[in-house]
Amino acid sequence: MLKPIQYSLDVIREEARQLVCKGVLDRRQPIYALCKYLPAREWGDIERELERNDFLLRDSILDLLGHEDWCED
Repeated sequence: MLKPIQYSLDVIREEARQLVCKGVLDRRQPIYALCKYLPAREWGDIERELERNDFLLRDSILDLLGHEDWCED
């Protein structure tokens, strides 16, 4: 059986950054848009980690990413 990923804030940010770089998500979308792309069984843990770090699901992905990152072409 595969060990589930521990969704630390850094892991969540990296997942969001990759989805933005791929053009799947827009940095202006709310954080809850990530739920379509992260495992549903992990979403409770993800929400708790975001709340622990003072993020609301309605905050934009840009808020989560913190600073503007340029994606490589």
